Amino acid sequence: MKTRLTKLLGIEHPIVQGGMQWVGLAELASAVSNAGGLGILTGLTQPTPEALLKEIQRCRNMTDKPFAVNLTILPTIKPVPYEEYAQAIVDSGVKIVETAGRNPEPFLPMFKEAGIFVIHKCTSIRHSLKAEKIGCDAVSVDGFECAGHPGEDDVTNMILLPLAARRLSIPFLASGGLGDGKGLAASLAMGADGINMGTRFMVTQEAPIHKRVKQAMVDATELDTALIYRSLRNTARVFKNSIAEQVLEIEGQPGATDFEDIRPLVQGAKGRELFEEGDLDRGIWSAGMIVGLIDDIPTCEELINRIVAEADDIINERLQQLATA
Repeated sequence: MKTRLTKLLGIEHPIVQGGMQWVGLAELASAVSNAGGLGILTGLTQPTPEALLKEIQRCRNMTDKPFAVNLTILPTIKPVPYEEYAQAIVDSGVKIVETAGRNPEPFLPMFKEAGIFVIHKCTSIRHSLKAEKIGCDAVSVDGFECAGHPGEDDVTNMILLPLAARRLSIPFLASGGLGDGKGLAASLAMGADGINMGTRFMVTQEAPIHKRVKQAMVDATELDTALIYRSLRNTARVFKNSIAEQVLEIEGQPGATDFEDIRPLVQGAKGRELFEEGDLDRGIWSAGMIVGLIDDIPTCEELINRIVAEADDIINERLQQLATA
């Protein structure tokens, strides 16, 4: 399948791995890239810009295919030297960056000067249009189904993707609720140039998280995610465990929510420990509604090949038969 993005990124299949905190390490990113997709290292998973440079080199030792680095610009409990991370990306020679969170405009001049292709994650059409205006090369349009931060508009991909196709000139990825060939075929039909998958790639052999976490997502249904931080207008979709339930209980109390009341429950370090140790109630972790469609733990190569084959069959067999019936 050739789309604008497969040509621009130099990849075989229109499938991109989302940048995920504590998950986007060289093992996963290289496996996705080696399978013909675009793997993404998560910049802030590394404790320092220097550590990121080492991780980029480690990924290069594991694949000769294109891969990207994610830089998520969000308010954090501990201040982050974003400029130094951006400079490390430039110095590394990586040519594809996924930005997310706040407006990436301050970093675009240095990225553009280095010849870097910038994909910005957006949760609305207005933000997508803004990203196009400031010079991003592509956007990833996140529907309400997605893991992590879906924005505050609660608009699903069935609406967002046709709107993006109608209003954007730059290529765009569909993101959120995607994990099989049906999702790829549907996204292409609605005008997307590919798909971005986060949660689905978490449940693969190469994902650097504990097998108990992966199995929990295999066993989950589409109802096993929770929307936290809604009272703070910083909504996040996470896996529904006891910690998420505690957060929701605090947010449901009368009056304004004080983040300090939930901070001990949601600290990022606990999420990292959960992935390492497999204690499902150690902290919170991002997970999309796609968990309802996940029922195995394949390798990245098996997953990508299966998705592409299923999408190809839908496009060339089922839809062709319907069109000529």
